[in-house]
Amino acid sequence: MTSKRIFITGASGCIGHYFTELLIQETDHELFLLVRNPAKLKFDYNARPGITVLQGDMMDIEQFSDLLKTIHIAILAANAWGGTAEVFDTNVAKTLRLMNLLDPEICEQVLYFSTASILNRKNQLLEEARQLGTDYIRSKYDMMTQLPRLNIAPKITVLFPTLVLGGDGNKPYSHISSGLKDIVKWVPFARWFQGDASFHFLHSQDIARVVVYLVDNPLPYDVVNELDDIYLKQVVLGNPATTVNDAVAEVCEYFGHRIYWRIPLTLWFANFIIVLFRIQMAAWDRFCMNYRHFVYKNPVSPATFGLPVYCPTVADIFRVSGIPSRRNSNQ
Repeated sequence: MTSKRIFITGASGCIGHYFTELLIQETDHELFLLVRNPAKLKFDYNARPGITVLQGDMMDIEQFSDLLKTIHIAILAANAWGGTAEVFDTNVAKTLRLMNLLDPEICEQVLYFSTASILNRKNQLLEEARQLGTDYIRSKYDMMTQLPRLNIAPKITVLFPTLVLGGDGNKPYSHISSGLKDIVKWVPFARWFQGDASFHFLHSQDIARVVVYLVDNPLPYDVVNELDDIYLKQVVLGNPATTVNDAVAEVCEYFGHRIYWRIPLTLWFANFIIVLFRIQMAAWDRFCMNYRHFVYKNPVSPATFGLPVYCPTVADIFRVSGIPSRRNSNQ
């Protein structure tokens, strides 16, 4: 297979660590890693020839304009999370600028990371994400309205991660995985309650497997999904949806906690508690509490392409994180 020149942003993040390491280990592609602080890279970027670390910032992306014109594949996973000006400058203005610096005659595909939070259950744009979302979420919504206008648009595949897991001693932890040990403490209490919600998740190792597959097997342009009036190739990254009740049951079995009966936690009761204790909630958080079922059509995992899944179940989340099972306990 012909070696490609791949430009990567976000290699120092959780997901970026996984897919960059996999590209280093399993391909001969020439990699160009744009990072602000190379010291944050915990993988061995000297493991083989053809890996170049570019110390720089998305704010100065123009300094790499000559290089970008020679790139075959761009994987864009860099994000700013806080501060309105920085978020929209990085996630929108400079990301669009980077895409515009790519040569549509040379660049074969762009794998752009968005977030499933901006989609509804039909994989269409969620209006509440634009109206109520955090700066980060609104920046991703804004990007989706602008991508179709780009000359490179036919080459773009938008990746929409659902709940992201991952991290270990050699990789940064995702927000969820960093709190797993605290979640364990609440399992004995969670088993007594049931709720009405559902979700998808995917481990960063599985996201990386999908990314590496798409690098060498780009989606054809006729695999297009309609996002309202927007036509782009899109991939929602997630294992099949699971309900909160099933997830709790699976975790309780993993840790050896029996479930005898459950108290329903209704939306009415949750709102009552919020009012009673004067709990302050952001508009987006309140929307999420009411929306509850963050599920999507046709989620994609390595299994979609006939590949093994590293973390297919909720119990596996704890197993791969090194948190041991206690199935023989009868608490």
